[in-house]
Amino acid sequence: MQRKSILLADYEQSILDSFTREPASDDFVVMLATNGVEAVELIKANRFDVVVTALLMPGRDGVQILEAAKQRDRQTVVIVLTGYGDLGSVADALRRGADDFLQKPCDPGELLCRISNGLARRERQRKMVWYATMLHGCRPCVSLGDDARQEERGRGPWRTLEEFFGHASGVPASLGCSPDGFDGQRPQ
Repeated sequence: MQRKSILLADYEQSILDSFTREPASDDFVVMLATNGVEAVELIKANRFDVVVTALLMPGRDGVQILEAAKQRDRQTVVIVLTGYGDLGSVADALRRGADDFLQKPCDPGELLCRISNGLARRERQRKMVWYATMLHGCRPCVSLGDDARQEERGRGPWRTLEEFFGHASGVPASLGCSPDGFDGQRPQ
């Protein structure tokens, strides 16, 4: 498995040191930046799976680092660190696309947990996009085209949702009806 790349941007050397000393951090390729200008330059020159940044940084702030990371690759997981308890700044960073935040000082193990959770969430989103490009459906008959074993899209058999998921998983599927459903009837 390929190691994930992380940019850790913080002006506090103790934060940088504590994370790089964590044994689980060996699972990642970690680059460090001690100011915002350096962090943005590293983002421009490299593709990172995760960017962890302090909100307050010399040169450029954490929001500018966040924006640079998301502009380079919107799938980059960005975690912001704040030591000042300013939840307004954290809320602003979350509105701008940050995936998570932690208050400093933070436990390196907790930071690694948040990184892992962010990467898992990103993988689920990637799979959903992939599935959406794979699946095609018919709204009137509530069925899906099963192109899993076909070379050309649209050539596979059409299956009801139950059949499709049962066939794909090998486990019989049972779907119910939502409160907005059609009393168990398919729409015409």
